[in-house]
Order: sequence, then structure tokens, then C-alpha cells
Amino acid sequence: MTEPTPRRAVLVAALAVAAAATAATVPGGSASAATPATPATPATPAAPRLPGPTVDNRFWYSYAHWLAGTHRGTTAVGGSRPGLEIAAAVGRTEYADPHTGRKATWEYATWTSPVHRSTVPAAEAITSWNARTPAGTWIQIELRGTYTDGTPTPWYVMGRWASGDDDIRRTSVDGQTDGRSTVWTDTLALDGPAAAAGLRMAAWQLRLTLHRRPGAERGPTVWLAGAMVSDVPDRFTVTPSAPSARSAHELKVPRYSQEVHAGQYPEYDNGGEAWCSPTSSQMIIEYWGGRAAPSTLTWVNPRYADPQICHAARSTYDAAYKGCGNWPFNAAYAATYRGLAGVVTRLTSLADLETLVRAGIPVITSQSFRPDELTGAGYGTAGHLMTVIGFTAAGDVIANDPNSPDNPSVRRVYRRAEWENIWLRTKRTGVSGKVTSGSGGICYLYAPALPKRAQVRALRAVGVL
Repeated sequence: MTEPTPRRAVLVAALAVAAAATAATVPGGSASAATPATPATPATPAAPRLPGPTVDNRFWYSYAHWLAGTHRGTTAVGGSRPGLEIAAAVGRTEYADPHTGRKATWEYATWTSPVHRSTVPAAEAITSWNARTPAGTWIQIELRGTYTDGTPTPWYVMGRWASGDDDIRRTSVDGQTDGRSTVWTDTLALDGPAAAAGLRMAAWQLRLTLHRRPGAERGPTVWLAGAMVSDVPDRFTVTPSAPSARSAHELKVPRYSQEVHAGQYPEYDNGGEAWCSPTSSQMIIEYWGGRAAPSTLTWVNPRYADPQICHAARSTYDAAYKGCGNWPFNAAYAATYRGLAGVVTRLTSLADLETLVRAGIPVITSQSFRPDELTGAGYGTAGHLMTVIGFTAAGDVIANDPNSPDNPSVRRVYRRAEWENIWLRTKRTGVSGKVTSGSGGICYLYAPALPKRAQVRALRAVGVL
């Protein structure tokens, strides 16, 4: 039902401690990996942020995008789904997997993105990537920001990823900080004192390192990479949005319960009762026609129902986080299915969700709440993923909630104002009376890599394209 330790809760708690101690499918040009991304003019610490945009998305995915940036052994490839591949390895490295103890030598090539100057001076950044990693390959995703005072962050590792787990264990990298920003599982965030002083990230760029076995002819292919950065203000409540239409609309999304898998495969996030994220991901994957190949399910106990949910849990498991709730790992898993793209972003209101749903795009959302805050849920959670599949004529939310006793009972209807508040707020009061955190509108968007016109319009309307 809940994530083991919701990353924003950990992040907020850590920032509060630091502050207290101090007080006592999308748009792409050229930068060198050796040159920090610096603002065009010297900057001073940011003044209090005025009302305006709070989220900025930038993703590279077209052939022209992959031609841009700095290549060291990589090349852009065309076709119906353009991507980035290894043309000629530029070096070898030994990787000692911290989760298995195995050491192996890999050859690699890199691509460094153009510098993206954000429209939102950001307090947080979350990367996304879509890739194919055949056996004997994997990728590393790094992000480097430029602060508003003109200085750069280090290159932060945002993930070491492969679709399988035979070569390396999929992992985030904890313990990365420069004293002003820190990586918390899948989120790079300004530390409390720096953020309170008005420091933000004005620009950023990515570095992708593609690995393959020495001497191999082919390596991984990256189809999409980018990030969402944001500066969502602290808030316990949000102003409810008005329904955008007076007619009901509901998408036919498969229903899967995580509770059906309670106790199964505890090595993946303590078992199925914690699999809200991969269960939600699998619902949307199958809505778009994705099917797990029988060969990928042979390891699952044949007595277990819906073995593809077990496969989704294994395929999203983060060995450092020790859970299946790593946001970009879920989006990357979805994109392993043919023709599907996935990103992590933030939306700003239920009106955005309505725009997407009416274009045929269901959305996976992250929320936390006490039992008394969401009528009809029957539970409380420190962090939970569910899938918005429609809206009633009154504008209430129709959700596939995987925290249900069985598959038929997954469909729920939740009150609009309650649901919008528990999703968009960044702070809340828990059952114990302590102030804790909310996700601030986090969601997973999975859609065709070649979307239809109406879907393109919807994705542009919510700021993703």
C-alpha cells in the first residue's frame, strides 16, 4: 500500500534537520562536457519567487536532438524512433556492483546534452530516460546543474539502469552532495539552508554513458532523456480547480490489485502489498497494448495470479532504495514495451489531468493522506500510487486504486477537492500530529512514442511537449 520510505518525506525531513542546524514524448543545442553550464550573466541569490510557472520539462528524443550536444563515441540513429547508440567505444572501465560484489570490465561512450536554461529557477530535479538495454549492456544517467550564483554542481548520478538484472543491479546512488544540494534516490534537491537563502538551479545538462561488453558489436539504445525541474511552494492546501466539462469520461484501463500479491517475492520491496507503483505501471502498459512476453514470466510461481505484476516489480526494483517506487525506474520500465514512452513530471491541477484523460491518456499519480482525508479510501498512506482513468459528470476522480482487496474492486470514485488536495500539496499533518510531506503533483505519463494529434495537443497543453 505504501512505499517503504517515500523519498519526498525523507528529503523534507533531511532538509528540515539541515536548516535547523544552520539556524541554531519533446523540445533540443551545444555544450562541452568539460565546461560548466554557466548563466549568460552573473546572477545573485534569487528573490522570493513570484507567482508563475512552477514546473519546467525538457526532453531530448528526436534525431535533431541526438545530433546536438557533445558526442564521445556515440552517434545519433534515425528511423521511426530515433535514438543514441555507441559508434566506437572511447574507453574501458571496471564496475564493481555494490549489490552483488561482482566486478566486470565494460567499454563505454558518452553523450552530453546541450545546456538547458530552465524557465523555472529550480529547487528540485527528476530525470527520465527511455532505453533498450540488451543483455550485456547498461546505461548511467547523470545531471549537472548551474546555481543562480553561477557555480556548477558536481555531476550527480541519477541512476544506473538496465531493463534486466543479470549484468548489473538497477540502482540509485545515495550519499551524493556538495553541501548545497543532495540526491535523494531519484530526486536532486537544494539543501534547506541553500534553498532558504534563495539559491536555485538556473540551468542543467545531462550526461549519458552507454556501456557494453568489450568487443560487442551493439550496445544500448537511448530513445529519450531529459528532466523535469520544479519549485513548488510549500503548502498544506490548494485552491480546488473547477471541473472543465460536465460530461463523464472514463478510459477502459485494466484493473490490478497489489494486494493479490501480498507476501509474494519479499526480496522485491517486502512483497506485493508494497507494489503500488509497478502495479499501476502495468495497468497503463496494458491499456496501451503492452504485454509481458511469456519468456519473461517463467521465473514466476505458476500458482500466482497476474504474473506480469511480479515481473513489473522485479523490473522496477531499485537495489539501493530497496523498493519498487523509484519514479524514473517505473517510467523506464514502461518504455521497454514496444512503441511506448514514459516520463516523470509534475502537473499543477486536476484540469491538467482532465486534459490528458480526455485525450485518451491515463495518468499515474503520487499522493499521501490520513484515513480521514480521502472519503471512501478506507486507509491512510505515507506515499501511494494510483491511476486516474476518468472523471464523473460532477468532476469527481475515477481512479484505479491498486490498494484494493481484489482486481474487480480496484475502480474507485474519489471526491474531487479531497483528491486534488492530497495530490498537489507539499506539506501535511500526519496521524501523529507531525508535519510531513506530500508529492506536490508528481505523476508518471506513459503514452505512445508517436502520439496522435489530439494526444500531442494535450501533452503540449500540460507543458510536457
